[in-house]
Amino acid sequence: MDFPPGFEEEKGRVCRLKKSLYGLKQPPRAWFIRFAKAMTSKNYVQGQADHTMFYKHSGESKCSILIVYVDDIILKGMI
Repeated sequence: MDFPPGFEEEKGRVCRLKKSLYGLKQPPRAWFIRFAKAMTSKNYVQGQADHTMFYKHSGESKCSILIVYVDDIILKGMI
């Protein structure tokens, strides 16, 4: 990775990334954290035993379940 144009490189200094880059370990985790926040903001509850599962109860017998695996989302709804 190169320093941005106009930035003077000095020995012993580093640059901190403001967002994740493709190919690093952090991007999938950053995506999942944003996804989990979006789901909880829509009143979904994250599973305690399986943190990739989100569920939401709507009314007496209505329930929807989301399961995330890598970049796939499985949705199951019950009425």
